[in-house]
Amino acid sequence: MNSKTGGMQVDTNLVRELAEMLNDTGLSEITVEDGERKIKVSRTMTAVASAAPVYAPAPVAAAAPAAVASAAEPVVSANALKSPMVGTAYLTPEPDAPAFVSVGDKVSAGDTLLIIEAMKVMNPIVAVNSGTVKAVLVESGQPVEFDQPLMVIE
Repeated sequence: MNSKTGGMQVDTNLVRELAEMLNDTGLSEITVEDGERKIKVSRTMTAVASAAPVYAPAPVAAAAPAAVASAAEPVVSANALKSPMVGTAYLTPEPDAPAFVSVGDKVSAGDTLLIIEAMKVMNPIVAVNSGTVKAVLVESGQPVEFDQPLMVIE
């Protein structure tokens, strides 16, 4: 503590870096200690996780006969690639470029499927396993929540 100012000197760049690490890693809390100084950055994930199921099914439930076919989609998406962070999903590397992948494309583990922008940082989301893209569950430019299904790859 600085006795002249009476307050703690906070490294705001460090706090920003820690907040970015939360988004990049999907962690809920990071604590850093340096002598008497302790910085804790955390986020509440229960509200985010509970909001995700409400976000996607609402439009499907409002649809007419197509809702029956689409209603089965969440069961298929149990094996879906899920968002590791909150942000904005982009299916293309640039606005006028073709999508990274489309339904029916074969992908290999490590292939970039989409990008999620979080805190002005573009985070590539890659395939964990090889397979075929069966469904794309988000649109380009759509906000996504933590743990929200993004794509089904089988």
